[in-house]
Amino acid sequence: MYIIVGLGNPTDKYQATRHNIGWDAITRISDDYRISLDFKKHKAICGTGYIEGTKVIIAQPVTYMNLSGESVRELVDYYKVAPEEVIVIYDDISLEVGQLRIRKKGSAGGHNGIKSIIRHLGTDEFPRIKIGVGDKPKDWDLADYVLSRFREEEQPIIREALKDASDACGMIITEGMDAAMNRYNKKKTSKQQE
Repeated sequence: MYIIVGLGNPTDKYQATRHNIGWDAITRISDDYRISLDFKKHKAICGTGYIEGTKVIIAQPVTYMNLSGESVRELVDYYKVAPEEVIVIYDDISLEVGQLRIRKKGSAGGHNGIKSIIRHLGTDEFPRIKIGVGDKPKDWDLADYVLSRFREEEQPIIREALKDASDACGMIITEGMDAAMNRYNKKKTSKQQE
């Protein structure tokens, strides 16, 4: 069994912002695998279903980003899964828009949601899928940038990235982390292919 958590902030104010790309990925997984996000528990909006025959819980924490670990801890304790069976999807400003980076473990890299999860789980050894949201422009405040929405020309790239993130979850579950890393960590964004 896997728990797939997409990080973001609740309320309409934050919908479709760069920082909420993890939430958006869960919505995409919900659509792709027909898993209804139909109950609220463990400080998250959750759904239960199957990806390639394996039972999964998908979750969008409603704790606000910097307290994401509270929700993840509750999910892990309730469903009795190991940290290696928790896939966390979130935004990364060090990656180009739409670029995926899959990792088995690692530091928070300054991401408050990941810091909170590491603190609550007591380990940094959990799989994660980072989705690039691009580096902030020089004259922008970081908080303002991650809470901004994608530009029109970025929308198709992000749609493709969300599909890739959804497919990557399926691959992690069926073929393992190494296979998913080999496939998606090399994939270039359309911008890089030009």
